[in-house]
Amino acid sequence: MQKDAKSVLREYWGHKDFRGSQNQIIDAVLAKKDVLALMPTGGGKSICYQVPALVMEGICIVVSPLVALIQDQVRQLKQKGIKAIALTGGIPFSELNDLLDNCVYGNYKFLYLSPERLQQSTVKERIREMNVNLIAIDEAHCISQWGNDFRPAYLECSILKELTPETPTIALTATATPKVVQDILENLQLENPQVFKDSFS
Repeated sequence: MQKDAKSVLREYWGHKDFRGSQNQIIDAVLAKKDVLALMPTGGGKSICYQVPALVMEGICIVVSPLVALIQDQVRQLKQKGIKAIALTGGIPFSELNDLLDNCVYGNYKFLYLSPERLQQSTVKERIREMNVNLIAIDEAHCISQWGNDFRPAYLECSILKELTPETPTIALTATATPKVVQDILENLQLENPQVFKDSFS
């Protein structure tokens, strides 16, 4: 029996309802559409990919630029009893292989990684073996030279589209000028994306 988004929200976050455009974003993701979500910091961006990922079969790959943010999110998910893994720097190869095995065979729901990890052939090869239900690119403005903290490795994120061509992508950011939005859409190769913008007031 597949759970619906609202019961997942209630079960793990204790909220009765979504706020802002969370509901529409989640519906679009569950309909397997590519999405760009522009939401203020603290506007509940992570719920927009965590809830649908828990509704669907498979594992969600989350690309994030900040190790502290990755570790914080993974810790919070584990506290909720949700299986999540972080691939940050300094992991020896043998351990990396075990962690990737867990993602392929171990019913893990979230794999968090830095964009630099996508440059490793081992990581790319193993992603091909995973049942990926969603690709989430957090702090997506980092893709654009016009964004306020450009990370060249983010330009490699589109490789995920090639590794898992059937998987929808959600890009999330709190800061995006029209130029940055265009860069995100083009670089991530989002197909007929639905763009949602929540009020920043």
